Amino acid sequence: MGEGVFISGLGLISAIGNNVAEAYHHLSNAKTGIGKINHLQTRYKDEYVLGEVKLSNNDLMDFISHHSPLLNRTSLLGIAAAREAVLHSGIDLKDGLRTGLISSTTVAGMCKTELFFNDMIEKNEHLEILDTHDCGESTEEIADYLGVKDYVTTISTACSSAANAIMLGSRMIKHGMLDRVIVGGVDSLSKFTFNGFNTLMILDKEWCKPFDENRKGLNLGEAGAFVVIESESALKKRNGKALAQVMGYANTNDAYHQTASSPDGSGATKAIQLALQMSGLNASQIDYINMHGTGTPNNDLSESKAAINVFGNNVPKFSSTKSFTGHTLAAAAGVEAVISILSILNNKIFPNLNFTTPISEFKLTPVTKVTDAEIKNVLSNSFGFGGNCSSLIFSKV
Repeated sequence: MGEGVFISGLGLISAIGNNVAEAYHHLSNAKTGIGKINHLQTRYKDEYVLGEVKLSNNDLMDFISHHSPLLNRTSLLGIAAAREAVLHSGIDLKDGLRTGLISSTTVAGMCKTELFFNDMIEKNEHLEILDTHDCGESTEEIADYLGVKDYVTTISTACSSAANAIMLGSRMIKHGMLDRVIVGGVDSLSKFTFNGFNTLMILDKEWCKPFDENRKGLNLGEAGAFVVIESESALKKRNGKALAQVMGYANTNDAYHQTASSPDGSGATKAIQLALQMSGLNASQIDYINMHGTGTPNNDLSESKAAINVFGNNVPKFSSTKSFTGHTLAAAAGVEAVISILSILNNKIFPNLNFTTPISEFKLTPVTKVTDAEIKNVLSNSFGFGGNCSSLIFSKV
């Protein structure tokens, strides 16, 4: 139904760099961005490693040339990434084409309100910060910075959020509701999410090891990641360049558990199958899978099962790039969309770092070195709490 959806711009700020070029340098040199905690205020500072953006909040305000005491870290990261995506695409937001912004987040302004919570309760101070707490605030800040007014909304479906943002934007283009959409997600690190994952006992104190038999958990990260998607007619009208095409997508829910994936991978299996069906591709045409691959015992087992359910004995080359960036929650699918498109553009598979021993149940082995390969079609998986399973397929133009 409707027009094809094409990607024309990429924007990324994460632990592996302040822009897409820096991220590609880290990826192609197998250099992780996960390391010592510098910015997050936590008593566990010397016990864990995280995928932090290397800039302070003041540095970020200088970086985007926008200073406001009410701007929180989530908004700052989102503005930085969305701005890069728009500049990279070359679109003119004043050219009359209908432009939307669909951003996703879980942390939103929590990263700032938690710092002043005691003062708010005990001293009735800093109450103005509450106005920046809700999920939609970072989206509104990004929209105001860019000047997007036609359509602005926020998605929050845990770790599948940015994938669902890409899906919604693509559907709106296909149905003729918008000509182009800036889609993706942003999450900063916060004490709330760090302590929450720590309570679940799924944080690894060392570098995460996705799909390894001895995996102990995930490393949290933070990032802003956006792509510009356009209809074919909008792209032709401005003589723009397509980097890749959004060929297929699907969202399912296995409703198995509040935080755990189903052991049989049923939700993930269905999402992959439906995305393939929409794309018109056969399973054998997928050249690379950018796995959700958190490094937790449950997720990696479930996702491995789903891959086997769909691909049988011919699981394509795969890796989890969370070993570079950490798990960036709502931004994860945006980060991995950018990485998937970099794979297509450069015909490279970026490695699953820290892997040594296959999971005993399945014996699947991810790509562990930077690998040159012809990449025409990439499957990117993002699975969130509450059984929310989303799969995207990006293809070479």
